[in-house]
Amino acid sequence: MSEKSKRRIVVALTGASGAIYGIDLLTRLLSDFDGMSVYCTATPAGLDILKRELGQGNPEDAVKARASAVGARLKKDWRKNLEFFASDNFDAPFASGSFYFDAMAISPCSMNTLGKCANSLADNLVVRAAEVALKELRRLVVVPRETPLAQTQLANMLKLSQAGAVVLPACPAFYGKAESVDDLVAFVSARTISAMGLKQRILKEWGNVD
Repeated sequence: MSEKSKRRIVVALTGASGAIYGIDLLTRLLSDFDGMSVYCTATPAGLDILKRELGQGNPEDAVKARASAVGARLKKDWRKNLEFFASDNFDAPFASGSFYFDAMAISPCSMNTLGKCANSLADNLVVRAAEVALKELRRLVVVPRETPLAQTQLANMLKLSQAGAVVLPACPAFYGKAESVDDLVAFVSARTISAMGLKQRILKEWGNVD
């Protein structure tokens, strides 16, 4: 696969509970897709929650642990396909619209980050990349993890949806008869991957009996 034809995906982790959603998403992207370049960024609060909830200090270590936990087969060169950028690094390639990427997911997405994205307050790389996705008409998926929701938060979600983003709350389904928390997390990853315009390989399609 040529460099030009490689898919480029951006994944951001922010300071909402549910770091496992973002790490599982990263793990699935790196294990299920060939020749994909994944660019990751995280807010300071996102890294703090990653440490608190998963006991990992950085996304790369968390991906390795997650792959082992769920039996995902990471590609041999997966480390070369994952590049991390600090949230204050506006020199990251995906901070510019001239750098093409296929889709972006913010998972989990805090209400603080969601509000900034809805109102174009790009004071960090996460929000700037989301702004790029919206202005360049690329797929942006936000995975909010909060309950209950204030009217202001609902208004921000509506605003983002109207701007072209997909608002995908972390609401796993139970019709698949999940047997573990991992199964519920995998459902959210599958829906996120589909919303990014990729063919997910985690769940069977509804009605598919093969």
